[in-house]
Order: sequence, then C-alpha cells, then structure tokens
Amino acid sequence: MPETMPASHLDPREELLHAVRQKPAVVPIADAVVVKDGELFFLCSPAGRIPLAEDHGFGLYYHDCRYLDGYDLHLSGLAPTPLAAGAAIGFEAALELTNPEFEMRGGRVIPKETLGIHWTRLVDGHELALHDRITIENYALDPVDVSLSLTFRAGFQDVFQVRGLLAERPGRLHDPTWRGDVLAFVYEGADDLWRELGVHFAPEPAVRREHGAGYLVSLGARESATIEVSLVVSEERHEEDAAARIAVRPDPERVRHLQRRSAAQWMAGQTRFHSDAPSLNAVVQRSLRDLRLLRSGTRGREYFSAGLPWYGALFGRDSAITAIETLAFDPDIATETLRLLAAYQGRVVDEFREEEPGKILHEVRVGELAHLGHVPHSRYFGTVDATPLFLVLLGHHAAWTGDLSLFRELREPVEHALRWMDTYADLSGNGWLEYRGRGGHGVTNEGWKDSTDCIMTEDGTLAAPPIALVEPQAYAWQAKMLMADLFRRDLDVERADDLERQAGDLRDRFERAFWMEDLGCYALALEQGVRPCRVITSNPGHALWTGIVPDDHAQTTMRRLMAPDMFSGWGIRTLSSKERRYNPIGYHLGTVWPHDNALIGAGFRRYGLDREATRILTSLVDAANAFPHDRLPELFAGFERGDHAAPVSYPVACHPQAWSAASVPYLIDRLLGLEPDGFERRLRVVRPVMPAFVHEVELRGLTVAGAQADLRFERFSPTSPLQARVLEVRGDLEVVVEP
Repeated sequence: MPETMPASHLDPREELLHAVRQKPAVVPIADAVVVKDGELFFLCSPAGRIPLAEDHGFGLYYHDCRYLDGYDLHLSGLAPTPLAAGAAIGFEAALELTNPEFEMRGGRVIPKETLGIHWTRLVDGHELALHDRITIENYALDPVDVSLSLTFRAGFQDVFQVRGLLAERPGRLHDPTWRGDVLAFVYEGADDLWRELGVHFAPEPAVRREHGAGYLVSLGARESATIEVSLVVSEERHEEDAAARIAVRPDPERVRHLQRRSAAQWMAGQTRFHSDAPSLNAVVQRSLRDLRLLRSGTRGREYFSAGLPWYGALFGRDSAITAIETLAFDPDIATETLRLLAAYQGRVVDEFREEEPGKILHEVRVGELAHLGHVPHSRYFGTVDATPLFLVLLGHHAAWTGDLSLFRELREPVEHALRWMDTYADLSGNGWLEYRGRGGHGVTNEGWKDSTDCIMTEDGTLAAPPIALVEPQAYAWQAKMLMADLFRRDLDVERADDLERQAGDLRDRFERAFWMEDLGCYALALEQGVRPCRVITSNPGHALWTGIVPDDHAQTTMRRLMAPDMFSGWGIRTLSSKERRYNPIGYHLGTVWPHDNALIGAGFRRYGLDREATRILTSLVDAANAFPHDRLPELFAGFERGDHAAPVSYPVACHPQAWSAASVPYLIDRLLGLEPDGFERRLRVVRPVMPAFVHEVELRGLTVAGAQADLRFERFSPTSPLQARVLEVRGDLEVVVEP
C-alpha cells in the first residue's frame, strides 16, 4: 500500500490534515533559549535574535499564534557576538554579548570585545508581556559612541503556518504604526479576533522607524546605559479593546518579584530531592523547573503542555504520561489533568476530528486555523492510546492519594472510555485496539510513534491498516486491571470481576499474537490480516512497564532491547540499527526518546532487572549533562555513544518537553522502590537501588494519602546495597521498608 494518496485525490481539508501530521519544516532550534509563563512563551537564538527570515521556529507565542517572528539588535549596523545564554529559572533568561570591531563617526576603530551587553528577558504570562532590559557597558578607558537599532517583525502566524503548512494568512495583516510612544502591530483575524503587539521603549528612542527604533548611546570610560523594551500581547474580540490593552506597559520589576516568589513556592511544594551526586541533582532541578515552566491552564484547570514550541497545548497522551511520571513529586496536577481530559472526552462520531463517544482526545488547539475549522485540532482525537492511558493515570493517582472521590466523580467518563476500547477501537472485531488512519488516505499512525513512516514490516514496507500496535494493548490490559481494583473498592464486585476476566483474556491473546520466539521480542504491531510486524523496536518495552509480560519473556525482551543494535550508550533507540528503515536522525526510526527509555527502565525495574534499569538512568543523566543546562530534549539522534563525545541533537526537537523533563524523576521514583497504597495509608519501599555513582539520596515531603514522609537512602560501601530509613512522617502513614 502506498504511503499517501496523491494530494489531488484529497479534499482541501483532508489534504491539510495530511500535511499537519508531518514534522516541522524549519531551521534547527536545538540551541534556542526558551522562557515561558502561563500561556505565553518566547524562543530566541543564543545571540538574542529572532532572525528576520521565514523558516525558523523562534518567536513570541500566545494561544497557538506566533505574534513576533523577527527581532534584531544591531550595534553600529553589526550584529553583536554572543558569549553566553541561559534560562535557569524558566520565566527569565540572561544573555551576555559583546561587540564586533566597528568604526565610530570620525573614523576611530573600536576593537572587538570593548563593550559588554547584558540582556535580560522576562516573560509575564499574567499581563502577556515580554520585558527586555539591555545594558551596554564600556570597558574601554576612552569614551565610545555607538548606534543601537532594534527591528521587529510581527507576522501573527498560526502555529501550523510556522510548521510550514500554509503559505497565506486567512486574516488581514495591517501595516505597523506608531500610536503615541507605542509601536503597534495589528492582525485582524478571520476568526473575529484582533491580535495586536505593542512595543514600548524606555527611554524614548532617538529615531522611530516603521519596524523599530534607534538610539545613539554615548558612554564614558567604564560607564553603562540601559534601554528597556516591553512587548505587550493582546487577543480581543474588539479592536478598541486590543488597542487599549497594548497601550499599557506593565511594571517589569513587580512582575519579576512576583514570579520569583511563585517559582520558589512551587519548588517548595514538590517532593524535595537531594543526592551526593551533583550531576544527578542538576538534572532533577532542571527537570522540576521545566515542569513548572510547562504548566498551562484551560477551563480553570492546570495541565502540563506537551513541549515547546510545537506542542504548547493539552495533549491527551503526553499530558497523561507526564502526570503519571510525576505522581511522586506532585499528585495535584494529575487530578486537574484527569478532569480536563474527561471534560473533553468524545461524545459524537465526527470523522474529520476522529471523535468517537468515550474517546480521549489527542490535542486541543486554540489558534485561528482551529477556530475556523481549517484543521480539526480545536478538539482532535487522532490517537489510539490516550484513552487507556487516561484510565491508567486514574488508577495510579488513586494509589497515591488513597481516595475514591475522583473515581466516583469520573465514573461515567470511565465507563465511556472502557466502552470505547471494547467497541469503536476494535475495528476488526478481534479484540484489539486498532486504527486505520484517515479513511484509507494512506497510513497515518496513532500511537506515540505517530510519524507516517515508522510502523513497518520486516522488509521495510509500511504496515497496512487496520493496525494494532503492541503498546496500546498493554496499556488496555493495565487500564482494565486498575479499574477493576477501583470498582472493587467501590463495592461493584460484578463489574470488577468482569474487567479482570477481560484483562486475563487479553493477556493470553497478547502472548499468542505478539510474541516472536525466534526474535526474542514482541512484534511492533499486527497489521491487516492480523499479521505481525516482525520488527525490533522500543515499543515492547512499554509492555514491560505495564506488567502484562510473563517473567521469562521479560528477561528475553530486556536482553533484546539492551543489545548493541538497540542500546546506543545514551539510551535505547526507537528502532534497531539492523532494520531496513533505520535512520539515527529519523523522528521515530532510530532516535532516542527519554520518556520512552524512562518507561522501559521502569519496566525493567518491575521485573527485578535492576542492573539494566540503573543503566538506563545513568545513560539519561549522562545525556542530560551533555546538553545545555542539563536539559533532556524531546529526542536526540541514535548515533553510537563511542562515535561522539556528546549525544547528537535532533534539529527541531522540542525543549523543554514535558514527558522528557519527567523522565529522570520518574526513574528515581521507580528505582527507589516507592510503592504507595494510599487506601491502606501505607508506603512500601521495596528493594531500593541507585546507579553506582549515587551513594546517598534524600526525599523530603513525599506525599501519600495526604500524609508526608521524609526518607533517606544510603550505602556504606561502593558494592553494598542501598539502605532506606525513615527520617520523619507527618500525618497518618505507615512506611514499610522491604529490603
């Protein structure tokens, strides 16, 4: 079967939908400096620039619209030289730059590195503003005169346009204009929203231009001067309301103070982690800060946005997995995520949106194209695994909280989700969760590996739909087991027994259909005709995570996943290097994904494969330490570790990415053996382990069933086992240490 139907055979909406599922066609953003607060986020190059060109992902974004797509600073007509850049606390970045050699008026040459430029950038998600402070300092012993120019471009592109899918804007872009002291950029959206960007300057610029402003800065020896620029965003129904909003410049100092206090309070509210390994501490701190940065809200509830810049939205699969990964650190956001996913649950059959009753959505978009219905993403349901993962999250959340109230509140959505798994998802009537893609218009994949070329057979041809991927079957098994437990606790024994029978039948059929004895692993999928796709991938590792795999096959699967063609040294690849479609820089064809590895590592740990689980954690920590700011990106290339001193970046990977940020904290949770039983007000600490480079760990404020525990783990020699002891318990909780 061909990969895609010729575009001429598709109606316009179908053609666009096919394009939407491709990966971004933009220049690399691997070194982007990223700051975010609430729904507003900003990306720039390490030089502080947003290039005045079309094919990049840098810019100022709000509600799936890139307001600002160009922002350049020049000194005497030349671009400054970048020295350092970072965004340690998420909502604020600091950049250090210096001057290239330039000539002043009169012919005097100013050597390079005479001037220091300190540029801070603060994002304010409440007032919807980006505040820049640019301080130029003269390190010379003689005065220096330098012209400084600031140039802006505001294209107001929908995020799908930024990703290279549409060439024209549906609405009307107005010419920039000065309104008093504010440079205003205006877009009249076809969705009846006025989007505006107002640029404020302090002090008043010497020169006003159509797209910016200019200053003449005179500095004596060792003197400095500061220019402040604030960019205010508005999205309003009425033009006058939008104009009024951008006319007011918020106070950046007040914003900075409030945000720092808020960040400190949020970090203090998480389970506090500390070890004697600085490399591990750095990754955990970065992970928690990134998770705070990715908090977003809709309908009055918080969730983790999937990743920046492409996926700054609610994603069913990503948000659910991230919430599962972070239960040991912050169970509250899981509560809000579950309520949100239930609120958006499918209610009707809508082919364009791939909506079906009971189905949990793939993503929600709030930009112009979604509002107009040009893309289905105002509520898009093209996923086969978000529905069982919704139930898995609910089950794990209940174990940590020991509370049935949320299950009772969501009992109707739970029943709808279970019914969807047994009816709409079973396309062939054979008991599997399957998908066909878009009505036969080629194979579009609806598991977490959703690129068009990643589900294949052993000869490299694309799998023919309907397709039953390996991991959604395992998620479904775990979902039914966890829901059976909750129904039983809620005294619905008949429903619980029925779900357990269904889960037992699924487990037996799963073994018969997916296990490949000669390859020592599970098949990637079952394609049309229930034929196994005999390809070695990372997907079966998720089955280990759920517990559906029998012990003997778990051992064999682990050995296959840790073989050299799968394990790169930085992590387990998505596809074996021996397979025909292997590509170390293919999105799902051989790259390494941190969240994939975290779930696989947790699966190893479930089956007592501790050495391999700690090896996964070590490889991820090493990779994170090699990336800027100790941050794990969405994915990275699958090249052998021995070939390069550091993991090779994937050019347009999101960073931060929620489930990547949560990967190391989740593996720590699993390796320390934290097994909550909130209903019994008990925490079991089962056979804790850590990599050899970690000798001491402390967790403070670990919350189970509303009570908190402080724990310490230590080993007394490099080869001795990790010992756990309880430092303090606050509230009604029994902590049981099981060596």
